[in-house]
Amino acid sequence: MIDISALRALVAVEQHGSVVAASDVMGFSPSAISQQIKKLEKQTGVTVLERSGRGVLLTERGLALAGYGRRIMGELEELQATLLADPAKPSGLLRLVAFSTACRGLVGPMLGRIAAAHPALGITVLAEDPREAVQRIASGEAELAVVHNWNSVPLVIPENLVHEDLCIDQADVLVNSTHALAASTAVEPEDLLDETWISTPAGAICNEALLQIFAGLGKVPNIRIYDPDFSTHIAMVEQGVAVALVPRLGRPPLPDGVAAIPVIRPVQQRSVGVVYRKTMTASPNIRLAVNMLRDIAAELPLPRS
Repeated sequence: MIDISALRALVAVEQHGSVVAASDVMGFSPSAISQQIKKLEKQTGVTVLERSGRGVLLTERGLALAGYGRRIMGELEELQATLLADPAKPSGLLRLVAFSTACRGLVGPMLGRIAAAHPALGITVLAEDPREAVQRIASGEAELAVVHNWNSVPLVIPENLVHEDLCIDQADVLVNSTHALAASTAVEPEDLLDETWISTPAGAICNEALLQIFAGLGKVPNIRIYDPDFSTHIAMVEQGVAVALVPRLGRPPLPDGVAAIPVIRPVQQRSVGVVYRKTMTASPNIRLAVNMLRDIAAELPLPRS
């Protein structure tokens, strides 16, 4: 009989690339993971890992066994999320990943409502960029993610995941109130060519969205400051040292010294949605959280699709 815990350890090694990485995700020591792998090899009579330099690789049979393991884990998860769960009583732990502005604008209000109405359901929240969030859902490290999809920077969703739309968010260019563009009702990319920018770090999706604004003009924006926190962006604009592209979702009230101007041709929009594994489609916890997030999104002063 194959031990499910040992099979889960092999799947984790395959997904995360090493025994050490698998141990970090599963919350065990590397030696404990290694013991689980040895147990699996003894139970099956086949070698599932082989040394490769300072790391390990899955053997051909190890890869096949991990494939079966993923399917078995998925069926167990679906069983727990449906037949073994009370649809009228969401409970247990839901691990949620969301980008920072969604944490402020959507997840925060949801946490308060769930705590009041469904105290048996606990939720942990990790703030991460959508690409990392999607990977955590795909690998089983979390159950639900709130992600965004810029009209200029599409987000890739693996086949084993479900994506549901929540709302449309729009980004404005923020300028100091003394800026020559401050009184404008809208701006186009050509109007922004000579500006000094603050941006999220290179490689972040919002940074790529900023770069894409100027892609058709053959110029890269003059980014002098990189910071992951949009609150810092607003402060820098207020101090008159840069302009910024800041979404409306989760954006605090702007200071008197900052003006928000919509960008047109193209409008800077992103689709905000949720991602979860297909095996969790009928989960009472997922359905409750998604429906509540959708209700909260509908209450916000955001563009309507």
